[in-house]
Amino acid sequence: MTTKEYIKQNEERFLNDLFELIRIPSISAKQEHKADMQRTAEHWRDHLLKIGATKAEVMPTIGNPVVYAERIIDPQAKTVLVYGHYDVMPVEPLELWKSEPFEPEIRDGHIWARGADDDKGQSMIQAKGFETALALGYVNCNVKFILEGEEEIGSGSLYPFLEQNKELLKADFILVSDTSMLAADIPSMTSGLRGLAYWEIEVTGPNRDLHSGIYGGAVGNPINELCNIISKIIDENGHITIPGFYDDVVPLSEEERRMIAQVPYNEKEYCDAIGVDAVTGEKGYVTLERNSCRPCFDVCGIWGGYTGEGAKTVLPSKAFAKVSCRLVANQDHEKVAKQLVDYIATLAPKHVKVEVRPHHGGQAYLCPIDMPAYRTASDAIEIAFGKRPLAVRSGGSIPIIAGFERILGLKSILMGFGLGSNAIHSPNENMPLDMWYKGIEAVAEFYRLFK
Repeated sequence: MTTKEYIKQNEERFLNDLFELIRIPSISAKQEHKADMQRTAEHWRDHLLKIGATKAEVMPTIGNPVVYAERIIDPQAKTVLVYGHYDVMPVEPLELWKSEPFEPEIRDGHIWARGADDDKGQSMIQAKGFETALALGYVNCNVKFILEGEEEIGSGSLYPFLEQNKELLKADFILVSDTSMLAADIPSMTSGLRGLAYWEIEVTGPNRDLHSGIYGGAVGNPINELCNIISKIIDENGHITIPGFYDDVVPLSEEERRMIAQVPYNEKEYCDAIGVDAVTGEKGYVTLERNSCRPCFDVCGIWGGYTGEGAKTVLPSKAFAKVSCRLVANQDHEKVAKQLVDYIATLAPKHVKVEVRPHHGGQAYLCPIDMPAYRTASDAIEIAFGKRPLAVRSGGSIPIIAGFERILGLKSILMGFGLGSNAIHSPNENMPLDMWYKGIEAVAEFYRLFK
């Protein structure tokens, strides 16, 4: 029996298994769903045992539990560690949903429900791909599963869990389905994720708000000075001026630039979709490189002074901004955080006080596209989708992926099957049935090809 034939024969059962999982409202952001988190973890444990794991357990953490399962065929064989998460985003605003968020529905060739893609649908792709491969005799490696319940709220409990369970989680690499493809007819694999550094800047001038007529022109205005400081962080070529900022940036390889050039891109359509007249950014790079493979600096919020109705001629005492940098491979977010603090200290004029407070951050991640497991995953996707997947870096961040590399010393293969139109985190989240079944096929073929 072929992979396609096995999946076709079990289509209805596979969907029912997914629907049972989706019906549990495992919203990690809401304390009222704490019992649902435990229930979902137990459901996953039982399901993994049913499909072929020889051991599965719900393991406590300082927060929501982790599900661990394994099938060990030979201690000397290679080991794949499959990662997913069972928590989902809140569903509000409810009135925008066309069907009940936790009652999955098949409509227009799609599965509609919260978690249909992120990440219950994609995690179940991994489970059903493993089940298919096992039934067809494809599995010649050890397989471990780890499913967490806090990805949507930062994976705070998973980091200490990884530190405490390094021996249990020993593997050769991690297989993850929690990312997207470019399009249904343009398969792709995420080869990199950007990191993040985030700060709040506070500028203080006089000890109280002042009359702008009496004091204007004589006393430093914190809003003016904040804007002056921020304006110096990016130059006329879109280059970030923080000293040493680019020292650790890994340049794009020619192969990656060649793959990016193959991605369909229409600048007018890109601009029209977001309502702008033109794109901008770092000189020497195209848009699809700027928004995924190069670092950037952005002001995420700025405030101070009077913003109410009408006019109030005031020179404010304070001004604030929240700013961030998206980082790329090899940049360390803690190092960059300090670089910005030190740089702004040199830009700050003496007539105001400037404080820069680093907030959270995360490392970037880069997977070598010549890594054997990456190439095997690429081969498997080509079988299922009929086209060789492009290697593309994502502009977003999944901090736990870099955490896996730092704590476990393992690279992650980002073998995702989502689409931009799947509306993850939004009302009417969905997954095309065709993508779901092709994803299962690709995972099963991965086990067949993996040596």
